[in-house]
Amino acid sequence: MASLPSLSYISATDLIRLRPSSKLAIVDVRDEGLRSDVGHIAGSWNFERDNFSEKLPALMGKLEGQEAVVLHCGKSQHSGPACANKLVEHLATLLSKKEIEAAPQVYILEKGFTGWASAGLPVCTCGEAFCEGC
Repeated sequence: MASLPSLSYISATDLIRLRPSSKLAIVDVRDEGLRSDVGHIAGSWNFERDNFSEKLPALMGKLEGQEAVVLHCGKSQHSGPACANKLVEHLATLLSKKEIEAAPQVYILEKGFTGWASAGLPVCTCGEAFCEGC
């Protein structure tokens, strides 16, 4: 029997450490305009919070083969955690229906994009919804 998906927080430092050695996706739930204006984490995907539930099937397609997914918003206080909880619920449903065999570990980025950028970590301004990692 597959284990239920879990949700926890991850620091930017731990994310940097985990990123090269893992099949990891980073999902930015801020709106596209803000993401383009102030930048985003290099290599992240944009699935806006306003239509996150409707975009879950598309996200699931992108997550195939990923071991972990990190969600964030500006500060990871509201939208990031809310979307992460929706994802965990969706994964649990898919597991119970045996539509997937395993679920990725779900994380919320501590301090969100603001904390990431303030720490001087890689930020991209490419404006692409699925950044290739500027």
